[in-house]
Amino acid sequence: MPLVSLHELPPKGSLLGLDPGSTTIGVAGCDVGRIIATGLETIIRGKKLAPSLDRLFALYDQRHSVGLVMGLPINMDGTEGPRAQSARSLVQNILARRDIPLALWDERLSTAGAERALLEADASRAKREEVIDKLAAAWILQGAIDRLNELR
Repeated sequence: MPLVSLHELPPKGSLLGLDPGSTTIGVAGCDVGRIIATGLETIIRGKKLAPSLDRLFALYDQRHSVGLVMGLPINMDGTEGPRAQSARSLVQNILARRDIPLALWDERLSTAGAERALLEADASRAKREEVIDKLAAAWILQGAIDRLNELR
């Protein structure tokens, strides 16, 4: 299945949100009713991508997910740089491995928003580093499900 637009995702069911990084993949999930996104896990990307994808698909199956929403790190001026190219490469690897609906979501400021929320919660630096990726994934997924709910 090729990349889909957000409104082409299955209309019902749980989704996973991904915050792709160079060394980690933040993962979030939402409830079946698509009301709230929650950070689930940070998958460490090793030298080989296969174990990371194994873990991602284990989470996908455990949660009976029906699609993925991946953050696309677009520059503030709307252009795509090396991080966006890396995210698109990850998309191709995911889709080559499994035929599932996957939509991209503009993730500008998702990590900054998650960081700000953690700072406001007075989280220690160590705690912020531990949860920032999965919280950024939740930020991405929440934005996408909010948009989907607006379209209903």
